Formats: sequence, structure tokens, C-alpha cells
Amino acid sequence: MMNIKPLKIRNKVMKPHKASLNPDLTARNVLTYSHWDFVELWLKRNEKDEALFYWEQAKVFNQAANGLPNQSAPLLHYYSFMNAVKALLSSRNINFKQHHGVARGENAAQIDNLSDIKVKIKNEGILPSFSKYIDGTSHEGVYNIKNLFSGLPYIHRTYCLTYDVTDDIFIPLIDAEFVLNESDNSLFFTAILSKDFRFDTVFDILPPAFELFEREKYKIKSVESLLDFNENQSSNMPQLTEFHQKIRRNLYYINGAETLWYLKRKNNQSEHTSVSISPLVITLAAMHRLSELCRYDPLKLRQLLNEKENWIIAEFIQQSPSQFIDAISSEITGHQFLIPNVRSAS
Repeated sequence: MMNIKPLKIRNKVMKPHKASLNPDLTARNVLTYSHWDFVELWLKRNEKDEALFYWEQAKVFNQAANGLPNQSAPLLHYYSFMNAVKALLSSRNINFKQHHGVARGENAAQIDNLSDIKVKIKNEGILPSFSKYIDGTSHEGVYNIKNLFSGLPYIHRTYCLTYDVTDDIFIPLIDAEFVLNESDNSLFFTAILSKDFRFDTVFDILPPAFELFEREKYKIKSVESLLDFNENQSSNMPQLTEFHQKIRRNLYYINGAETLWYLKRKNNQSEHTSVSISPLVITLAAMHRLSELCRYDPLKLRQLLNEKENWIIAEFIQQSPSQFIDAISSEITGHQFLIPNVRSAS
């Protein structure tokens, strides 16, 4: 018989953290309208001069991209993203080769849609070093833009509508949190699946990291647990951080007025099978390829922006900057960022 209660850190229920690798689980959320300013001050306090230089470069490119049309914005967004990644790697004292590490893949003789546009990820360079840090591997290989877009939760609805996908790739989670079983002091992750999805398909969609926990509540739990955990010992924090990292690999979020968490369904070997690459790495790779179209084939980009896939391209260009910078800011500082919400005390 389980005796379960939410795990609390400093009287606050522990939920998944935006930072996947080095979260400060004891810190309160940062309420700010500007990630740029907070991260800049954080880098100054921590004497990360090289990272600060790259971060300031990223900010300048981001500001320059504001207001540009979709035909032009990808070029500046890519350089903003690339410099933000360089700031992250430098802040973690990770050496990297000063070249992109991503290039145009061999395209079809005629480009008619996003499936024809290929991205080649190399084994060395900025993007591969970033990928190795985030995912543990460079993901060296050739991918097409349509397939990469399938792995981005923040344009998931657009992807499904654009390609008539009936089975969602990302499943919304409710009450995602870490809980402690006081019967044996084991710690694990639980969440409730959105009831917008048919319950009889749960076994078909759950990735290997999760299992059904309470059927009548649509509740799932992590297969892996942390044993003999004492919530009253501060010395257990490194152990908790490591466990969070394992769980976080299988969780995805969308940044907004509130943070929305998702799991990615088990691949069903269809044409819409999603790539197993971090959304951060996907975003950088895809924006690089669009930036190349801006520079070298702008008429082709204009054509794509006038045809069937124009909405998903536009959504990616417009939505990715806020999502990407929010995530990189968390990875650099270990903090979570939220927009200030003025409200009365409860």
C-alpha cells in the first residue's frame, strides 16, 4: 500500500524544471519581462566574460530581427540563436570549434516542399557541441525540415493541421510533479494525461520511461524511481538533481503565461515519426537552414511562404525565438523564467 505525498522543497511542490541539466531546484521563479537583462546580470556576477560577450551579440541580433518579414528574419534569428548557444557552452567551460557544424544537405533536384529541404548535422562545430551537451550525442546525419518540425512542441498543433495528422505526437500533462512514497521512501514522477485523448490507447502511446499508475484517473508514473530518499537531508540535493535530469529527458514544455508540460508519444513508425532530438537542437538546425534560404535562395523561400506549408514556416519563425531564448536562459542560469502576473495575495 502506497502512502504518497507531493515532494516539497522550501514549502513548494517540486515540479519539472525548465533547465534540463543544471536546474537550481531550490530557487524561486524569476519574474521578468526580459530574459536578456537577467542573464546578462547573472553572467556579470559569475564573471563569465566570454559568455557575456556572446550573449550580448545574441541580444543585438534578436533586436535587429524584430519587425522583419518572414522572408528576412531567419537570417538574424539564426545568428541570435547561435550566439546564445555559444554563451551557454562558454558559461559551462565547454570547448567548441568556431564553425557552424551544420550545413545544407543534398536536396532534391527540385524543392517543392519542406520534405525536400535537407539539413546536415556534422560531428564537430557549434551545433554538434551543443547537441552533445544537451543530448549526449551530436546527432550527426541528414534530416529534412518537415521531419524536424515534427519534434517541436510549440508548433505541434500547426504541424498536425498542416499535414492532417490525426494522432497527436505530444500529449499534454496535468499536475506534473514529483512525489514521495512514505511507505518505502521512494521518489518518482507522476502526471495526469489530458482526457482529450482516448484512454484505451494509453498502452500504445506511452514511451518506455512511463507506465500507467492510476487507471481511473488517467495517471502515469515514471518507471524509474529514487530509492531511500530522505527529504529532510539537504545533502540529497545532488541526488535529486540527477534524478530530475533522467526524468526531464522525456518531458517537453511550451513557454507561455504558464508553463505547459508534455510527453512525446511512442513512435508509431508512420511518416510522421518524430526525431529523437532535443527541440533546442532542432530549432537551431532548422533556423540555420532557413537562414541559408534567406541568403542564397530567397525566391524559393518566398515561394514556400506562399504555398501549403506557409503557416507552419511562419509559426516556426515567429514562435521559436521566445521559446529558444527562454530555454537557453534556464540552461545558463539554472533558473525558471515567468512573465510577471500582478495579482492580489491569496
